[in-house]
Amino acid sequence: MEGILPLWKERGMTSHDCVFKLRKILKTKKVGHTGTLDPNVDGVLPICIGKATKVAEYLTNSGKSYIGEITIGFSTTTEDNSGDQVERKEVLEAPSIETVDKMMMELTGEIVQVPPLYSAVKVNGKRLYEYARAGESVERPERRAHIYRFKRVSPIRYDEKNRTASWRFEVDCGKGTYVRTLAVDLGRKLGYPAHMSDLTRVKSGRFNAADCLTLEQVSEKASDGNMEAALFPLEYALENMERIDISAQMWEKVKNGAVFSINDFMSGSSFPCVLFYQNQAVSIYDKHPSKEGLIKPTKVLRTQVEEQENEHY
Repeated sequence: MEGILPLWKERGMTSHDCVFKLRKILKTKKVGHTGTLDPNVDGVLPICIGKATKVAEYLTNSGKSYIGEITIGFSTTTEDNSGDQVERKEVLEAPSIETVDKMMMELTGEIVQVPPLYSAVKVNGKRLYEYARAGESVERPERRAHIYRFKRVSPIRYDEKNRTASWRFEVDCGKGTYVRTLAVDLGRKLGYPAHMSDLTRVKSGRFNAADCLTLEQVSEKASDGNMEAALFPLEYALENMERIDISAQMWEKVKNGAVFSINDFMSGSSFPCVLFYQNQAVSIYDKHPSKEGLIKPTKVLRTQVEEQENEHY
C-alpha cells in the first residue's frame, strides 16, 4: 500500500495517536504524519503511507489554512483554551471593527514569532514543553513566519459577564506558523492578553476538508478492500518541484542512482527537480554538494514502475 491519505483529525487526539491507529487499521508500519496538529485542533492532516513516507517533508513544508476564534481579555499557559489562565485584563468595551481589521492587516506578510512555551520546538536538545512541564525557564528562539492572509470573518462578540471579546478569523500561512501565537500577538497589539479559543485546519498543501476521510471511514474502506483506491499518489507532494520526464535509456541509469552532468538535462532546469518515468515520480535530483556541474539523487522514490490503479492518479 502506498500513497497519501488526507485524514480529518478529530479533537482530543494527537497526530501520533492517528498514526498509531492507522498502522493497526492498515496493517503496515510505514505510516507517518506531515507535521503535528495540536490535540484540541481538528482538521486536515495528510498522512503518508508506504513509499509516500519519503515525500512527507514536502507536504510538511507546504502552506496551511485555518479557521478559528480569538478571545481577548485573558491569556493562558498554552496560548489556547486548553491551558491555565495566567493574565487577565477586563475588556470594558469591545474594540472597533476598524481597529481589529487594521491590527490584523499589520500581522500579514513576513513576521517574527516566539514559539509557545508548550510546543515541540527544541532548545539545547530538549523540547520547550519539557521545560514547561518541569517548571524550568528557557529562552525561546525567534522564528520567521509568513502570513499570506489574516482576516476577521465574524462580528466582534462582547461577553459582558466575563468581560471578554471574541471574533472568528481565517488565516493562510506558511510552514512553521504558530496560529496560537498569532492570536496572542494580535491581542498584544490591541492592548489585551489574548488566546486562541478555537481552531480548525481546513487546508494543508493542496488537500482540503472535502478530500479527507475520518478514522472511522478509513476503517470501513480497509474492511471492504477499497482503501488503496482512496489514496492520493505520492506525486501530489511534489507538485511545486520542476518535473523532468526521462527516457527509457536514462531510466536504466536513474534507478541505479547514477550521477549526471547538469548538461544532460534541459537548459534552465531548476534544482531540486523530480524525474518522472512513465508518468511516475522515480527520483529527486539536486546539485552535487562537492562536485560542480554534477547532479545526484537525494531521494530515490521508485526502482520499478507499475500500473497505477489509484483513482486519484
